[in-house]
Amino acid sequence: MTNADMWFDPRCPWAWNASRWLLEVERVREVRLRFHVLSLTVLNDGRDGLDEWYREWLRPGLGPVRVAIAAEQKFGNEVLRDLYTALGNRIHHDRAPIGRDLYVAALAEVGLPVELADAADSTEHDEALLASHRAGLEPVGEDLGTPAIHVTDDAGRRNAFFGPVVAPIPRGEDAGRLWDGVLLVAGTDGFFELKRARTRRPIEH
Repeated sequence: MTNADMWFDPRCPWAWNASRWLLEVERVREVRLRFHVLSLTVLNDGRDGLDEWYREWLRPGLGPVRVAIAAEQKFGNEVLRDLYTALGNRIHHDRAPIGRDLYVAALAEVGLPVELADAADSTEHDEALLASHRAGLEPVGEDLGTPAIHVTDDAGRRNAFFGPVVAPIPRGEDAGRLWDGVLLVAGTDGFFELKRARTRRPIEH
């Protein structure tokens, strides 16, 4: 059994695609998946040269990650899987506005106390958020972001990388083949990057 740990920001569409891909991988490979939180707003805080549209997009970004980390702190890591799905479906498919109504609806769907929505405007769990954020990025590179994935095999060997950035989401055995390929290249000593220009939007509606 291989353990895969993925760090996500609920608002990142590429992380959403990668997370749905990994859930497919669980079905066709011996993989156990766990989710963790990081924040693109924290990552880009104080950075120069950001496009204005991206600065605006980042502005409400702390709310969803604070709600997610508060739920994990109170009820354990396992709640993130369903909460991320509930948040992500609303954000990426329903185009729900970022705000309290979104958090309450997602929390209610997965049976978590809706009072956790209060965490969106609180700094109470920011220390835990920063710890999770750093744990995800330190082995990958602080200049990267989501999706960040760490893979640990049954011998305890660990491999960490950013990506894959993929659309549409591979399903079934296609998901498994991509997993096999990602592990092959990421496990090659000295391999750092493979990239081409994006020609598709992450989420098609």
